[in-house]
Amino acid sequence: MKYTHLYINDQFEFQLYHVPGAKRCFSNIEFLSCNTRIDDDILVGLAEICKSIKELELFIEVRNNNYGITRLIEAQKNLSSVCFLTNWARNDEQFCKSLENSLIKHANNIHYFMITKQPTTGILLLFVNLKILELKCNYLDITWNCLENLSLPFLEILKASRVPIKPLTNLIENTGGHLILIKIDNIRHDEKYNKKIIEAIYQNCPNLKYLKLLFKNCNILELKNLLVNCQFLIGLFIIMDNVRDVFDCNNLFKILTESSPDSLFKFKFGLYYRQVEPESLKLFFDNWKGRHPMLLQLSQCANSNIKVYSSNLIEKYKAEGIIEKYDNYLHGEDFEWI
Repeated sequence: MKYTHLYINDQFEFQLYHVPGAKRCFSNIEFLSCNTRIDDDILVGLAEICKSIKELELFIEVRNNNYGITRLIEAQKNLSSVCFLTNWARNDEQFCKSLENSLIKHANNIHYFMITKQPTTGILLLFVNLKILELKCNYLDITWNCLENLSLPFLEILKASRVPIKPLTNLIENTGGHLILIKIDNIRHDEKYNKKIIEAIYQNCPNLKYLKLLFKNCNILELKNLLVNCQFLIGLFIIMDNVRDVFDCNNLFKILTESSPDSLFKFKFGLYYRQVEPESLKLFFDNWKGRHPMLLQLSQCANSNIKVYSSNLIEKYKAEGIIEKYDNYLHGEDFEWI
């Protein structure tokens, strides 16, 4: 039997290369997931046997990391997808530096990169052919200034969580117009930077198909500009910060019905801590007549009477073919429609 995927946790101590037929079984491994404290005996065997890893997922510890992993990385012939994960506030900085430097050989071939802490080196600058970048930060005090002068001309997908808006804006401005999906969440920012990032998106992302972003009420007219300039938009996930921002849903729905491109019909609205009045929904649905039936998810707080009324309203517009599918909560992936 030949294996293509291998998962090794930090408790694993069995020496794979002692398994009869190990070379035949594991020489075609294309995906490897392991902890960076991996035992040296295991690592030596992997480096000797596995040369065809395309996707690498590493769980990085704060100490006692095995520097031998860099040899495993350098030994690969076609590494194109890399994921560095850590749950620690502090870095093993020297180890991370060695880890990132081991990717230099593969820099032109890396198409997917995910990281949960700001890189220690300037390795991102070398990923000139990168298509997918995921930044999943667990801490809000990281600057991510490494993004500010970063140019990724072939980037197609950008996902960022808890990453400051300013460097993300600069990054979007330095892409080559190929972005089709942008997901930015879990980061609060003021009206000024909210406006700047919306502008950066509609000025630099003409091929955008899916967007998740916080919109401030004072910048709602920028949504109109985005809809006009991003004519291939299919799915829109609008986040509203109702704790600090009173959102005018009537104006939002008016802009969506008047300015949405024909391709747009998939919506998610995160209206945490407030409700949408049924009259606003009715206006939205009435003005959507004649367009592609919408898929709609709505997260809102509402009393039982409003929920019943809204539910009846939804069923009415489903029967009329205006709504294809509705959920009164957010679920699934952000863009599970893809």
